[in-house]
Amino acid sequence: MRVSSKAHYGLRMMTELAKAYGSGPMSLAEVARIESLPLAYLEQLAGALRRGGLVDSTRGVHGGYVLSKPPAEISVLDVVALVDGEVAPVECVAHGYESGSCVREGECASRPLWRRLKQSIDAVLSATTLEELVADHALVAAFAPEPAQGGTLSFGRTPAANDGVGGVPPSGARQRTEGQQPGSAENTTEHEAVHV
Repeated sequence: MRVSSKAHYGLRMMTELAKAYGSGPMSLAEVARIESLPLAYLEQLAGALRRGGLVDSTRGVHGGYVLSKPPAEISVLDVVALVDGEVAPVECVAHGYESGSCVREGECASRPLWRRLKQSIDAVLSATTLEELVADHALVAAFAPEPAQGGTLSFGRTPAANDGVGGVPPSGARQRTEGQQPGSAENTTEHEAVHV
């Protein structure tokens, strides 16, 4: 199963608007540049998102798009459903399915599996907000290897913690203590360079 381009691009557009939330309108040209997406495609998606009430638009030189409500109040399911419709792995588990439409309905052994899969997908998408996506992305970026001088990659670990095998940190090397927040000063460490 694959996520459609509409859902993928729409979500990428919305995460950019979530990052810019509170800073004024963002042009679709800017979103297209940052995300390397076709502007014409974004314009189509923006229309659906505006009609669905998730974004507002402003015309003019300083115009663009803004989220119509805080990123914490917009779920991934909201976005996907507006730009791509309902997520259903097979027709017989979609909300609009009319009972009896499939001749195998009563004897189909796989329908319960598809129903559980749909419920799981819907649960994950509805429980994940744009705010969480942006925060998760920022957290991943904070721990991602950064190029350093001399062809090395820099990882956020202290030299004293280098007791792993083959440059791989030992199990639990990055665990937080209770109450510690990601990105807090308590999690900040010196950088260790690994030659590539």
